[in-house]
Amino acid sequence: MLTRRNYSIREMFSWTRRYVLVFIILSLIPVLLYAVFRWYWLHLPWLPIGLVGTALAFIISFKNNASYDRLWEARKIWGGIVNASRSFTIMVNDFITNERAKEKYADEELFRVRKQLIMRHVAWMTSLRHALRVTKPWEYSHKNKSDREYMKKIHIHERAFSLSDQLEGYVSEEEKQYILSKKNKQTACINLQSKQLRSLKESGHIWEFSFLQMEEMMVEFFTLQGKVERIKNFPYPRQFATLNRFFIWIFVILLPYGMMHEFDKIGQEVVALAQTWKPYPEGGFHYIIEWIGANFVWFTIPFSVIISWIFHTMERIGEVSENPFEGIANDVPITTMARGIEIDIRQMIEDDEAEIPAPIPEQYGIQM
Repeated sequence: MLTRRNYSIREMFSWTRRYVLVFIILSLIPVLLYAVFRWYWLHLPWLPIGLVGTALAFIISFKNNASYDRLWEARKIWGGIVNASRSFTIMVNDFITNERAKEKYADEELFRVRKQLIMRHVAWMTSLRHALRVTKPWEYSHKNKSDREYMKKIHIHERAFSLSDQLEGYVSEEEKQYILSKKNKQTACINLQSKQLRSLKESGHIWEFSFLQMEEMMVEFFTLQGKVERIKNFPYPRQFATLNRFFIWIFVILLPYGMMHEFDKIGQEVVALAQTWKPYPEGGFHYIIEWIGANFVWFTIPFSVIISWIFHTMERIGEVSENPFEGIANDVPITTMARGIEIDIRQMIEDDEAEIPAPIPEQYGIQM
């Protein structure tokens, strides 16, 4: 997710410059035919195009609101994972004791058990991250040249490293093979957690009521997992997304045909005004005004490009926000958040600081 305070126009233009070139070409062709080849019949009335633009503004607004809701819900769910992880760590710290144990553990053994549970929880977050980064058929950013070019310098952990590599050191080799053998690997991690909690309850290292509370946390993790999986696996309705893009391009293509006749009429009024300035000296200022009026139709190009850019960019912002786990600049920074959770909970159990990894650094002002 972008963290720079000032997202500059230069960066926005860099992201959309391919489309700006297309807008220039689409507006230049009709103006050339109209002004140079004198195809004065080549224009459309502005009123229907304006109505299309008004309707399109409502459609884009609806899509952007829906896309932002998906993005914000995803962020809130990961905020829930942060809070639930800390709560679970407190329980691991204070509920696993020798108070009712049949066989007393040394302090080192108690710490080992606690750390094993915490590290397996990190493995759950790691498995969840990798599942959320899997590319779905309806996700578009990996196909879009502008998005790929904008993100080509960004290092995405889930694409650079396999899940097997990233589970190394967090679970035993036997558990890793068990996790990797399952289709839903994050579910397998919680299943292993629950089995160990039951074993600790049976050995008396967790009181029965404490065990129930910790099992409730497993259910909470399942709930949070299910929520992010729902967002990942259920796309923004394709009929809205596809038709919206189609409507945008219809509007962009028609826009200069409606604008150039209007600009031409304004230019004619400017010329008529300049010709009323009599008497006037040879080469006077009115000649400049008259020349501008005679060529006023060419203002269609910059104004058409600006309006097209605004509408298309708003649509693109909604498009890149509708899938909040793809790994692009505006997505929920799940890698950074997961590492932050890991640091917090490992410090809570007083793990060796030398073994705790550093925070994920920003890349070009972007958290991943």
